[in-house]
Amino acid sequence: MDVLFSDITVITMNDEKPVLRGGYVGIDGRSVTYVGQTPPAESAARVINGGRRLLMPGLINSHSHLPMTLLRGYADDYRLREWLFDHIFPAENRLDERCISAGIRLGLAECIRFGVISCTDMYFHLPRIAEAVLETGVKANITNSVLCLDMSRFDFEKERGTIEVREVLQRFKGAGEGRLIVDAGIHGEYTSGPQAWRESVAFAGEHNLRLHIHLSETEAEHTECVKKYGKTPAEVLRESGVFTRKTTAAHCCWLTEGDMDILAASGATAAHCPVSNLKLSSGVAPVMKMRGRGLNVALGTDGACSNNNHDMFEEIKTAALLQKYISGDPAALSAYEAIKMATVNGAAGQGRENETGRIQPGYDADIIMLNLDAPHLFPLYDPCAAVAYAARGSDVCMTMVQGRVLYENGEYKTIDMEKIRYEVEQYVRPRLG
Repeated sequence: MDVLFSDITVITMNDEKPVLRGGYVGIDGRSVTYVGQTPPAESAARVINGGRRLLMPGLINSHSHLPMTLLRGYADDYRLREWLFDHIFPAENRLDERCISAGIRLGLAECIRFGVISCTDMYFHLPRIAEAVLETGVKANITNSVLCLDMSRFDFEKERGTIEVREVLQRFKGAGEGRLIVDAGIHGEYTSGPQAWRESVAFAGEHNLRLHIHLSETEAEHTECVKKYGKTPAEVLRESGVFTRKTTAAHCCWLTEGDMDILAASGATAAHCPVSNLKLSSGVAPVMKMRGRGLNVALGTDGACSNNNHDMFEEIKTAALLQKYISGDPAALSAYEAIKMATVNGAAGQGRENETGRIQPGYDADIIMLNLDAPHLFPLYDPCAAVAYAARGSDVCMTMVQGRVLYENGEYKTIDMEKIRYEVEQYVRPRLG
């Protein structure tokens, strides 16, 4: 056995026994090999004493645009359409490959520091993103989405997203012992058209890929689609076959009950992004209704310029509080179920349900440890409540992926933060003005 966590509080995310107090977790190679209340018979090369520590599965960010960390604080306090078309899209046009290489590493550094072990990410210069994922040791589902505002000029094979996804499939598919998964992507109903959707679905089918899309994020997006097509975004996308592929649909703030049924029947995942949606005043996803209709609901941060961080603990708490408020029921979306959205449900959305999201033998050792010494985590009565309502990303003191420690007690093991800072300050910021 390589590592043994000894006498530690464990949130396993196994429904039959979700919490172990004074538990033991053993790791050999990339996998969890032992979970129990008593020490294993086998000795370990490294024993980590779990006094005043908490162990749990690493968090999964189900909708992100990680290189947008470069635009953190760049254009705050605007309405979404003005924010996106007048500020963000023009700024993104000034970001070259070198910028994205710095931005993705900065985003991954923040994720690792805050206990995020995997992201479902959508951005451009995709090969640079793939390189960073493999280099830093995290897991990720990545795509560059199809986006065309003038469909009269659309050519799927010449589309930047298509070209970049093809390159990454050729160069990196299966790399990193399964840590890197390539998805197909459609930016959204309002930024493309039926031809783009049909060809994206065919491409995904040809290469056996999942899909990642923005869906019904704002009321205007949703109602304008109904005016244009006589149908909701989910309905028109279904007509083009979009949900025949396992799909992560980000936001879903304005879904009808019929839309929820469409997504649930197809095995889709709704990626709820509560902080971003509140900041942009986009709306609140009806999580309890979606869950009640059998839809898998996970959590995401969205981009750092509409959030403005990648702290998934903040998303867990905000998601729970929002559902309690809009339902009028303080028992709605319990602490455990909110954590499940950022672990088990996120893993299912990435197609990783049999490898991560839980601490149990045979699963990858994708584990984070929290320091319980902080005043806001003491006293500890209910570990799940502490994680959901009190914990912060800064409480994470270790992040491990496939048994490899990526961050521990302030030290990054795979990322050069000084180099990233230099690149952002000396190269990226002058380009953005």
